[in-house]
Amino acid sequence: MEKGCCCSCGENDDRLKKARQIIQEHKEVKGALIPILHEIQKLFGYLPEKVMQIISQELGIPMSEIYGVATFYSQFALEPKGKHIIKVCLGTACYVKGAQDILDRLSSLLEVQVGKTTEDGLFTLEAARCLGGCGLAPVMMIDEKVYGKLIPDDLIKIIEEFKVSG
Repeated sequence: MEKGCCCSCGENDDRLKKARQIIQEHKEVKGALIPILHEIQKLFGYLPEKVMQIISQELGIPMSEIYGVATFYSQFALEPKGKHIIKVCLGTACYVKGAQDILDRLSSLLEVQVGKTTEDGLFTLEAARCLGGCGLAPVMMIDEKVYGKLIPDDLIKIIEEFKVSG
């Protein structure tokens, strides 16, 4: 399992105690599931299955419903994210200008599938529908930094910058 993964945490893990507090604070509020999931994700960086099971028990909501909400909304993650999030735009303008090649090259360079995190926990590779930089197509973002008019050969240098800075 990933370093920091909830599945290895015990009952005395501070984050697990805080998660139980969050659930209790929202328990009596109608429509509390989404706010609880937001706070839990803020606490852990993703939604650990163990914590979703606790939410299910405490709120009396089936796991299938919690999982359905967590997978429906794109802001929720069921796996830990990397330190740096790479988003490659696959909107029409970017796609036409070679974004799929960019995404494939990143996947190969980082040895990770789209939607997954590198083994070292440094990068998560994601495909995005549109990043709003159509004039710079193809575009990717790493964290909040935008890279435009990319060609696959640009990627090694860009990735190395982030590896050096951690």
